[in-house]
Amino acid sequence: MNIDMIHAANGRLAGQKRVTPLLNAPLLDQLVGRKLYVKAECLQFTGSFKFRGGFSAVSALDARTRERGVIAYSSGNHAQGVALAAAMHGAPAVIIMPADAPAMKIANTRAYGAEVVLYDRAGGESREEVGAKLTAERGMTLIKPYDEPQVIAGQGTTGLEIAEQAAEVGVEDGDVLVCCGGGGLTSGIALALAAEAPGLRARPCEPEGFDDVARSLAVGTIQTNDRPSGSICDAIVTPAPGELTFPIMRALCGPGMVVTDDQVLRAMALAWQHLKIVVEPGGAAALAAAIFHGDRIEGEAVIAVATGGNVDRAMFTRALDTLEG
Repeated sequence: MNIDMIHAANGRLAGQKRVTPLLNAPLLDQLVGRKLYVKAECLQFTGSFKFRGGFSAVSALDARTRERGVIAYSSGNHAQGVALAAAMHGAPAVIIMPADAPAMKIANTRAYGAEVVLYDRAGGESREEVGAKLTAERGMTLIKPYDEPQVIAGQGTTGLEIAEQAAEVGVEDGDVLVCCGGGGLTSGIALALAAEAPGLRARPCEPEGFDDVARSLAVGTIQTNDRPSGSICDAIVTPAPGELTFPIMRALCGPGMVVTDDQVLRAMALAWQHLKIVVEPGGAAALAAAIFHGDRIEGEAVIAVATGGNVDRAMFTRALDTLEG
């Protein structure tokens, strides 16, 4: 992985992705005690940053390989990103999703034209094994959700935009908080910032009980989670950091941050109240870290990436209910 791959992906994505805004609200600044900017990737196509990586990976395939189709496994956001990217290229897509994924994410993935194959995540069924079997049977190309160079390159285009937008508002030093599962977005942003805005430092943010990246960074070796599910932040619940992503994060990222489900719900509500955006639980972890763990952040300003907005109505209602009382 290198910055040239990210710039190349940015070229392929030109005119295809949205350049999402860097938002600020004075009342939110007052609440956190510093300037807080939010990179609203919840406004990206398919409702999350995952479209960037999906399009980057699909567009990098040669035409004959792409015609045979692609396979991906995901709890929802990577699924939708790859499904739309495949549709835009006229390629078939099979998406392997956990049966307990949010219903809206499963429905949207099908709506983009992909075939959805469900597996029993809670029961311990391996998505990797399902993916390998289908790949062998159908001759399709597997696009991994984070441990894939072209996916990381696509996610890194978020970092290129952050570097440019931060310079426009005068932020040259500080932490960039990133919701983190396997580390594709975090490592991509870290690479982009190291090259284009070296005063900005990426920091992974994870839900309590699923802080494998934070623990891995603390000890210097890859650590795993002891259960496959159990957080409302489904989009960033992964077994462990990736073999490709972890060395990048270890070299370039600051310490990881951990937030509770209650803090995530509150952050979702505050994003709606002050920024007028809808953020899903896994997409709000970075914002929750900025709001509730300011004592662990360096600099007069902080940037949080709101990575996705694909939330079911019941969960969003639960978040808004935290504004009462």
